[in-house]
Amino acid sequence: MNSVFLIGRLTRDPEVRYTAATQMAVATFTVAVDRPTRPGAEKQTDFPRVTVFGKQAENCEKYLAKGRLVAIEGRLQTGSYQNKDGATVYTTDVVANRVQFLEWGDRPQGGMTPRQSASSDFGGADSMPAEMPDSFQAIDEDVPF
Repeated sequence: MNSVFLIGRLTRDPEVRYTAATQMAVATFTVAVDRPTRPGAEKQTDFPRVTVFGKQAENCEKYLAKGRLVAIEGRLQTGSYQNKDGATVYTTDVVANRVQFLEWGDRPQGGMTPRQSASSDFGGADSMPAEMPDSFQAIDEDVPF
């Protein structure tokens, strides 16, 4: 099984490029993930590189920025390449299946946070009508279950 779940903060803004053949978006960024340690020990942090494809990559470019908190679900992928000196460099990346934005930061839309704008778009307790329409009147029948 090759599954990775990470929660961390972006160390830089996502970089997006597009594949030559299909023009699919590919976003890459690095997250800082604290490694669990015993109490009193020095904090340790890992910096895995994350790759995201398609519409999700475009959303990462649009909504994520350095310092934002994200959750990533994906898989590990290793690779290698030859550097300028001819030496083989081995890489390990996280290929994300899902990126969840855990923190929106200071990009409110129309002066509201995303949660406020969503609740105002879909209604809530404050948007209930004062009087119920006729179709919502109470029914005085016994429920058979």
